Amino acid sequence: MSQMLEIEFKTMLTEKEYHQLLEYYQLTPENFHIQTNIYFDTPEEELKKKNSGLRVRLLDDHAEYTLKTPAEDGRLETTDTLDKKHAADLIEKNELPREGVVSKKLEELSVDPSQLIKTGELVTKRAEFHIDEGLLAIDQSWGQQLNDFELELEVKDASNGKEAFEQLLKRFSLPYRPAKNKIQRMLEAKN
Repeated sequence: MSQMLEIEFKTMLTEKEYHQLLEYYQLTPENFHIQTNIYFDTPEEELKKKNSGLRVRLLDDHAEYTLKTPAEDGRLETTDTLDKKHAADLIEKNELPREGVVSKKLEELSVDPSQLIKTGELVTKRAEFHIDEGLLAIDQSWGQQLNDFELELEVKDASNGKEAFEQLLKRFSLPYRPAKNKIQRMLEAKN
C-alpha cells in the first residue's frame, strides 16, 4: 500500500521514432514487460468528472490497484498491491476491493466502489529504465481500435523535469506531441 506523487512528461511517438529509440538504447525483447490495464469508473463517470482514473494493472507476478487523482504538481497515485489471481477473480466478478488505501481514497471522493464498472482495457509493452534525467519509459499500447507509441519521463521535480524533458526531445530531434493519459486514449478510441 502506498501513495506517491507522479510527475511525468510525455509525448506521442510515430512508429519510426519508437524504433529509433529502441535502437539507440539497444533494447531487446528481454528489456520489455507486458502490463494489462483494466480501467473502471461509475456509469455516470464520477471519476472522470473529478479528473481521476482507476485501474487494475496485471503484471507478471502481481497486480496493482491504483487510483490517480490530481495534485498540485502531477498526480497522486494511491496503490494497493494485489495477488494476481485474486485480482483476476475480482475483475471477472466485477467486484473491486472494499478495503485498503484505494478504497479509503474513493470514499474521500464520495465514489461508491460497488458502483464501479469496467470501462475498458489497454495492453502496454513497456521498457523502463533510469537515465540521468529520470525514469524513462518507452511504450507501445494497444486496445480496442488503438495502437500507439509513447515516450514518458518520470521526474522528482516539475520545473527541472520539464526542462530535462525538452532537452531529451531536442537530443533525439523529436517534436512534442501532447499525450493524453492512457485511459483517455483508450476511451476515445472506443467511441
